[in-house]
Amino acid sequence: MDLTDIPEIKRTLKAYGAYPQKDLGQHFLIDHKIIETIVDAADIKSDQLVLEVGPGMGILTQELCKKAKEVLAIELDRSMIAIVKTSCIKYHNLRVENVDILKYNTDELGEYKVVANLPYYITSAVIRLFLESSNKPEELVLLVQREVAERICAKPSRMSVLAVSVQFYGNPSIVDIVPRTAFFPAPKVDSAVLKIKSYKNPLFDVDNRLFFRIVKAGFHEKRKQLINSLSGGLLLRKDIVEVILNEAAVSPQARAESLAMIDWYNIYKAYLKIHTEEYWNEKV
Repeated sequence: MDLTDIPEIKRTLKAYGAYPQKDLGQHFLIDHKIIETIVDAADIKSDQLVLEVGPGMGILTQELCKKAKEVLAIELDRSMIAIVKTSCIKYHNLRVENVDILKYNTDELGEYKVVANLPYYITSAVIRLFLESSNKPEELVLLVQREVAERICAKPSRMSVLAVSVQFYGNPSIVDIVPRTAFFPAPKVDSAVLKIKSYKNPLFDVDNRLFFRIVKAGFHEKRKQLINSLSGGLLLRKDIVEVILNEAAVSPQARAESLAMIDWYNIYKAYLKIHTEEYWNEKV
């Protein structure tokens, strides 16, 4: 079964009564060079477990099985399961589970890596699932929409809630850009191979819920100055927000997209400090 040959792919899908489902964002990778790039980036060892999300027909799965001790493929589309099992029939280290990845519990997996050609519509949710898990993967190597990869890897002046959320838990980088012609059916946009090396612990020792409440407040209204967005998002008077930002050494006129990760941490610490009786007693 040549999974890079479009006529053969069509024949195989027809034989199994399957087809690319738009609502599941199915675009099958048909370029072996990109497969090699993904596998090389994952740097899989022979004693490792690899979790693949959405194996589709199994073109990437085959290469993962050659490298890993075990490959766990999570596939929501029942019609693809028979195909991937057939295309990988000679590999005895493959386990396929028919389950929604967003409901999957990774606690029992031990150490593992995630490698996947992700459907665009669940990219952010899947990344969040793994990075916020109590049993995080060592790293994730993902084929995602180029624009999303660039947003995740953004630096100050182009930051977003997504960038802060990922960079809080891991170190992301773009390995390669993948043209839309590398898929069947071809999507409307180009993709990118994104690698995220997860941190053992988050970047900062904080109350995660409060930290991200502050971050989301900062991005509450795009292009607004921080003093205004934080005031509206946190329901605080502007004079209090100004005290917080001055304490954090962040300009009240700055905009959220211009802040580095350390700036958000300093704002978080200042927020905690200013919200204590002791602080205001010292000011009286």
